[in-house]
Amino acid sequence: MKILLAEDDTLLGDGVRTGLVQAGFSVDWVQDGAMVLSAMAVNQYDLLILDLGLPEIDGMKVLRTLRNRQDNTPVLVLTARDTLQERVAGLDSGADDYMVKPFDLEELCARVRALARRQTGRSQPVLEHGDLCLDPAGHKVTLAGAQVELSQKEFSLLQKLLENTGRIMSRNILEEALYSWGEEVESNVIEVHIHHIRRKLGPSLVRTIRGVGYTIDKLD
Repeated sequence: MKILLAEDDTLLGDGVRTGLVQAGFSVDWVQDGAMVLSAMAVNQYDLLILDLGLPEIDGMKVLRTLRNRQDNTPVLVLTARDTLQERVAGLDSGADDYMVKPFDLEELCARVRALARRQTGRSQPVLEHGDLCLDPAGHKVTLAGAQVELSQKEFSLLQKLLENTGRIMSRNILEEALYSWGEEVESNVIEVHIHHIRRKLGPSLVRTIRGVGYTIDKLD
C-alpha cells in the first residue's frame, strides 16, 4: 500500500513514516501543502495522511482542491485541531477519517488498513484465495493452514495482487506500490519478488501476462 504523508513537523513526520514503513506500508513524505498537490498530480497513492497546519497551502485548502479536481484518493486527516467544528469541517470537506494529535501509531495503522479495505470494496480484514490467507494486521500469510514466511516486499506485493484479483497489474504500478522516493529499485526487482512468491506459494498462483504485467486469477 502506497501512502503520501503530509506533515511539516520533522520529528513527528520521521517517526510516523518510520512506523508506517515498519508496519509494511510504502511511504512518501512531504512537508507543505504545495508539495502535496504536486505529488498527488503525478503519482498514484492508496491513501493521503494529511496534517491541516501545513505551510504554503493549508491542509483544508489542499483537501478541497483535491476533491474539486475529482481526486477520490482516501484522506485521513491527522491534526492537532480538535474542536467539534473543525472535525465536522474536515469530514464535510471530503476527509474519510479524522484523527487528533497526540495519537497512537497502532491505531493509526488500524485506521489505514480500514480505509484500504473500504477502497477495495472489502469488508473482511483477511484476504483469502482458496487455501491462501493473508492477514494485513498480523502481517501473516498461511497456505492450507501452514504459515509461510515472506519478506516485507513479497508480502506487500502479494497483498497488492490479492486486492486486485482478476486485474492485470503492470510492473510500473507494482513498483510504485512497493517503493518510496529514494529507494533504489533494480530493473528486475518485481520479477525477482514474483519468483520468490511462486517458489513459496506455488508456481500457478501469479500469472504473467507477457509484455503487460501480472495477475492472480479469480477462482471459479
